[in-house]
Amino acid sequence: MDIQQIRELVAILEKSSLVELTIEEGESKIHLSRKGEFASPLATSSLATALGEAVEEDTDEDYITSPIVGTFYSAAGPDIPAFARVGDKLKAGETICILEAMKMMNEITVGFDCEVEAILVSNEQKVEYGQPLFRIKKL
Repeated sequence: MDIQQIRELVAILEKSSLVELTIEEGESKIHLSRKGEFASPLATSSLATALGEAVEEDTDEDYITSPIVGTFYSAAGPDIPAFARVGDKLKAGETICILEAMKMMNEITVGFDCEVEAILVSNEQKVEYGQPLFRIKKL
């Protein structure tokens, strides 16, 4: 892997919502991470939240953040519709996603009625503790 390819990978990481990127090519392995830079507009308030609890922002936008490190799943299976799509209105107690950690599937539920405004991660993406998963609007 040459320096130009590495620069292109860094540019891709900077322009995306990804937090980490690992590429293996032959015997070369590159691991890029934005962990130290994670204080973005999405994370202006403390991200240390309880399971499924939203973080209130100064802009009246709310986020559902990851309560654990794991793998994000938008549905219970590959042929099953996603728990939530942009524009969906969810009632308190409904499942919004699944996070897998140490081979345990953890259903994340909403604690209040809300509407999904944006999904900030992709299916099967690795997520960090406190990482915003959904931007929502309380109803």
